Amino acid sequence: MIAVGTTVVRALETVVEPHGVVLPGSGWTGPVVMPDRPVTSVDGLITGWREPHASRLSMIEAVTGHSLLEVSYAAAQQEGYLWYEFGDGQLILP
Repeated sequence: MIAVGTTVVRALETVVEPHGVVLPGSGWTGPVVMPDRPVTSVDGLITGWREPHASRLSMIEAVTGHSLLEVSYAAAQQEGYLWYEFGDGQLILP
């Protein structure tokens, strides 16, 4: 499953069972996805780039792992990719 946006990742992580099955659900989302709490609901993510210390960048690291995030972030900076909602996006397939 490929999530489109970090908010979708959080919503899916709210309704995923421990063995990775995503169930229907409703309500508020609680999980904060960080590198020490990796995702179990998605296989990839489409999202925009974030500034170096943004919390959403930590969520991206939870999907990619530290090494892939580091390499891809450096490449995006070198190539002049843009940040925020109207910037360039990336498809992450760890």
